[in-house]
Amino acid sequence: MTSTPLIRVDGVTKKFGTTTALRNVALSVEQGEVVVLLGLSGSGKSTLLRHLNGLELPTRGRVSVLGEEVSNLSGRRLRALRSRVGFVFQSFELVPSLTVLENVLTGALATIRGPRFGLWGYSTALKRTALGHLDRVGLAHLAYQRSDTLSGGQQQRVAIARALIQNPEILLADEPVASLDPESSDSIMALLREIAADAGLTVVCSLHQVDLALSWGDRIVGLRHGEVVLDTPTADLSKAEVMEIYGRVATSTRELEAIATELTVAEVLGDGETDVYEILADALDDTIVGAAPGNSADADYAPRNSPQWS
Repeated sequence: MTSTPLIRVDGVTKKFGTTTALRNVALSVEQGEVVVLLGLSGSGKSTLLRHLNGLELPTRGRVSVLGEEVSNLSGRRLRALRSRVGFVFQSFELVPSLTVLENVLTGALATIRGPRFGLWGYSTALKRTALGHLDRVGLAHLAYQRSDTLSGGQQQRVAIARALIQNPEILLADEPVASLDPESSDSIMALLREIAADAGLTVVCSLHQVDLALSWGDRIVGLRHGEVVLDTPTADLSKAEVMEIYGRVATSTRELEAIATELTVAEVLGDGETDVYEILADALDDTIVGAAPGNSADADYAPRNSPQWS
């Protein structure tokens, strides 16, 4: 007997005015899965994630999370669902003037009644729990420091601790390392994976870095122009499928730079009409060996955690 997926998306289309952000998206996620939504900026990754906790509602189609159809929820019932779904944002979404500990405690606001005045509004037990989560992410020693004094990587750790204090069953992460340096990115993704494994969390995370996606997720769901173009176990992902996500041809250097940046390519070579298939294939084989048609060039780039391709 098959289990009911924790997340089910059926034929979801989302329009913002005349712009279609999602097109007939179908997706299901089982308990304990770690799923990466992979694609370029504007491919629909963030919009899809925001549908999974009711921050956006579909123009057409259905979204069910933890047995609840999200479109049917409002008020207390929607807040109850969101309390079971942690969300880690790209921009951290911390309150700059609050301490690290206070920011973590805001993740538990849905469980508290009555007025709150700083730390006095939270129980001793809850504060101990928050400190435990800060210790888990390596920041207990900064609990009483203002959050706006932290580095980007530290702020994202605070955001993770804030999500964990909800004791969620599902964790959503929207480009959690997009604004971080490579070392901090690797550290944050390793922490998220470790926490997910320890707590048995179901995770859906959007990324645009292919190397991180390959080393982190169990399953890759590729989006392009709001459509799901592939859904495969990470171990089975091929070069051809990556090309399907990112498209084949860039018609300008700017487009090539954007795609290369998504893949953490350090240098863009050539001008004008460029075959992105060649650039991506070479980057994924650890080295860029060509650029614009008719040009030859050398590059030293080798991505972190180079994948083994099937």
